[in-house]
Amino acid sequence: MSRPSTGLPEWWAPLGARIAEITGEDLSRFLPPDDGSGRQSAVLITLADSADGPAVLLIERSADMRAHAGQVAFPGGSLDPGETPEQAALREAAEEVGLDPASVRVVAELPAVFIPVSGFVVTPVVAWWESPHEVAPVDAGEVAGVVLVPLRELADPANRFRVQHPSGWLGAGFEVSGLFVWGFTAGLLDRLLHLGGWARDWDETRVRPLPSRPAR
Repeated sequence: MSRPSTGLPEWWAPLGARIAEITGEDLSRFLPPDDGSGRQSAVLITLADSADGPAVLLIERSADMRAHAGQVAFPGGSLDPGETPEQAALREAAEEVGLDPASVRVVAELPAVFIPVSGFVVTPVVAWWESPHEVAPVDAGEVAGVVLVPLRELADPANRFRVQHPSGWLGAGFEVSGLFVWGFTAGLLDRLLHLGGWARDWDETRVRPLPSRPAR
């Protein structure tokens, strides 16, 4: 589901032209189970202008969390009863980093994808941060940091590689703004760069092992 794109910045145009046609297969090879199972959740992909051009808001989970400790992510979480993905994504962003829902304009809900290891069915909600304001971790026990990362930094071939998990799994990886980004978040960022026309050629044979404790 997408909304009218009037009033969006010029750099949004390539993504805006494709966003209504994006399919689940464009985002991941893992799609929601046909039987409707899976824990429904949503993430907020917040795009904004920065001093270095278009940028995306990322958070780093606290190293003390029982699950996903130290991982880089988009703000987000499980849907509460009766919530839409948009409502959940905005609520979670407010709870995690103090993002004012009135400061962002939701542009589209992308097709849901599946994370087999956790059983989450995740709907990415793409938003334009019209009125950026200061954000910071609300609960240090959950969020260690929040960073607005320029897309050109993500697209820089020097910052890209494939991550090898101890299980043998290989996936997209980035090292940007002091963050080691892998897993579901890196996969979505890889697709975002491609769909928005920001991607650059990089050495896809470059592989790095997953650090035991990815950290800033």
